[in-house]
Amino acid sequence: SINSTKQNNKRVRPLAKVSSLVNLISPSKNGAVRRFGQTIQSMSLRGGDSKSPGMSLKAGSKTAGPTPTKRRNSTLWSETLDVHQKSTFSTKEIKRQEAIHELYRGEQDLIEDLQLARKAYHDPMLKLSIMTEEELAHIFGDLDAYIPLHEDLLMKLMEGTGPDGTVAQIGQIVIDWLPGLNAYKGYCSNQLAAKALLDQKKLDRRVQDFLQRCLESPFSRKLDLWSFLDIPRSRLVKYPLLLREILRHTPPDHPDVTSLERAITIIQEILSDINVRKGESECQYYIDKLEYLDDKQRDPLIDNCKTLLCHGELRNKSGSRLHVFLFSELLVLTRPVTRNDRSCFQVYRQPIPVLDLALEDLQDGEIRMGGSFRGAFTNGEKAKNVFRVSSLDPSHGQSHTLHVNDVYHKQQWLNCLRTAMAQQQGAPPRVQQGEAVRAKRRSSTVSATISDEETNENCPPVYGPKLRPQTLSKTRLDQKSQGSLKRKESGV
Repeated sequence: SINSTKQNNKRVRPLAKVSSLVNLISPSKNGAVRRFGQTIQSMSLRGGDSKSPGMSLKAGSKTAGPTPTKRRNSTLWSETLDVHQKSTFSTKEIKRQEAIHELYRGEQDLIEDLQLARKAYHDPMLKLSIMTEEELAHIFGDLDAYIPLHEDLLMKLMEGTGPDGTVAQIGQIVIDWLPGLNAYKGYCSNQLAAKALLDQKKLDRRVQDFLQRCLESPFSRKLDLWSFLDIPRSRLVKYPLLLREILRHTPPDHPDVTSLERAITIIQEILSDINVRKGESECQYYIDKLEYLDDKQRDPLIDNCKTLLCHGELRNKSGSRLHVFLFSELLVLTRPVTRNDRSCFQVYRQPIPVLDLALEDLQDGEIRMGGSFRGAFTNGEKAKNVFRVSSLDPSHGQSHTLHVNDVYHKQQWLNCLRTAMAQQQGAPPRVQQGEAVRAKRRSSTVSATISDEETNENCPPVYGPKLRPQTLSKTRLDQKSQGSLKRKESGV
């Protein structure tokens, strides 16, 4: 309990021992649409207690055999009370204190995990020259700077704990503390690039071996490095749930009610701001990875794009795979390529402005195998989950018939495309500005007018970590399989 920890605060303030961190953009292999907060799909309101593994990594040491994974104590607040103490509290008050204790214990766990990331991963890799200081800074960010922030909340909760072990009022404590979470804007915005660099470094055998040894060590709790680095983000999206749980068990006439409602509003606003910035960062990340065969392919509208609505791999009529990006202003079809060990996306044909986009939902069986989707289907099988996009601009002359892996992801694509088209049609001021841009584009792209019905492309959705919440506790987070679609819905 908070009270007992107050007496033995070695577990709270120094927290110099090591522990762990959990999941974000780890692309999984099945493509569920990513939403803000979804990386916490298996989240429960009972986090673990803050027992530090108390181990430091010994590089190069081999385990003699399977070692038990370190587990965190999940003792409830009520389990720290004796029978007499427990009888003095109502059932509702016990549940309220349990929820507050869950918030407190989660902060302890987070601090230990941040320290673990530094002591068990960052420092040894730097000392052993497994990665450069610059690479480690890019991957780990400024994690150490967040430890005092969370220690501050622990201290305030301890100070607000009465002799009976209860926290009478927590709302104002949280309101005063929440603005500090804005410090995570930069960290969350950099996660996509950090994950990409980490994945690239994993190709290095020394990095592979080191991370595998860590994974097999008890302190890791069988979590990989990226899981540790994603713990701050997953913690952020958990705050609204924790505060709502406390509010749910708070009597209507309790002075904490108004403060807790205000705290929930504040954290939602903070998460929304972080998601917007993260979304813009990820959008720019992919724009920077576009590679043009010709300067004429670069549509000036790309510079106006601040939002990536969705992206993924689709197949075209000939069965070729394309990675398709739907930005707020443009639909861009690309082919994934590697240049000098750097993955990028070679733009295929001319990007289509959403303003000029036409969408057609094709019924199952409307396109058959005889020449259509050659090699993509077994003999006699009808094409399913197909739609067509084309340009209304005659100078483009483009039409792309695209195939998605399943009906769910087809619907996600159709929804995203329709939403983007509706938003563009409802923005009159942009039309005037767009005319000049489109005039410039047309003059430079007349030579690129080939119908895709002759050379089309289409492939199963690829995944890139996106996080834009629809509801502030949902994130898109684990991508699984090649049939996945990434949908932008602000998420930390």
